[in-house]
Amino acid sequence: METDSLSGQPPATPPPGGELAPARADAPAARRPRPPEKDFRVANQPAFVLHSYPYKETSLIVDVFSRDHGRIALVAKGAKRPHSKLRGVLQTFQPLSLGWSGKSEVRTLTSAEWLGGLLPLEKAALLCGFYLNELLIKFVARDDPHRALFDHYVEALNRLAHEETAAIVLRRFELALLKETGFAGDIGIDAQNRAPVQPENWYVVDPERGARPARTADTSPKVSGKTLLDMQRGDYTDAATQTQSKFLMRYLLAHHLGGVPLNTRQILLDLMQL
Repeated sequence: METDSLSGQPPATPPPGGELAPARADAPAARRPRPPEKDFRVANQPAFVLHSYPYKETSLIVDVFSRDHGRIALVAKGAKRPHSKLRGVLQTFQPLSLGWSGKSEVRTLTSAEWLGGLLPLEKAALLCGFYLNELLIKFVARDDPHRALFDHYVEALNRLAHEETAAIVLRRFELALLKETGFAGDIGIDAQNRAPVQPENWYVVDPERGARPARTADTSPKVSGKTLLDMQRGDYTDAATQTQSKFLMRYLLAHHLGGVPLNTRQILLDLMQL
């Protein structure tokens, strides 16, 4: 798949993997803003580029996901210049060590070093990686640290790079994302009586309250207790669990996004129908 040499992202227009738009104001992350931190300098911070776009004539605004500081916007001064060292460093899906300074919402990138250690994403795995990035942009508020979610992201990229089953990798990450950002609780607990869900029973998952026994009139996805327990353990070996979890996660994500579509998810769906 062709990528942009500056950001490692696909061209601005389809084919699949097109450049992601900045997070919309009605996305979940925008509902939970946090004030920028005080003026300080950060050095040697593990991070990944999620998205970048041009800023003025020679610079870029880079949206990064860092291990200890969460999602940060950085201005990379001069990154578009032909001989800038940053041109080959600020690539998506590659582990970086970044430094920055400043107290405004957009800080100034002061250093960037490629760390290595992850295989590059190729073909369908590359599009799945952009899907993960879009989820992070939509759900993670700026300046909101999520170290556990950072680890989940690294694990997902590594599994995709080693050609593990993409659907399973995505389901695990989607659930981790909703849990770590506070949009989902313990799906293995019946929210009505706080007892563990029963494998043989059927449930629906209320996006705001959690799992409860399914009713005949329910229109939201019905899933077995076994599926919920499998998801809680990260066990997707059962084909029924894979199918039910797919529709459940699609439903939960759509609810919390308020109907705002995920660009990369639609592309993935279109490709699977070819």
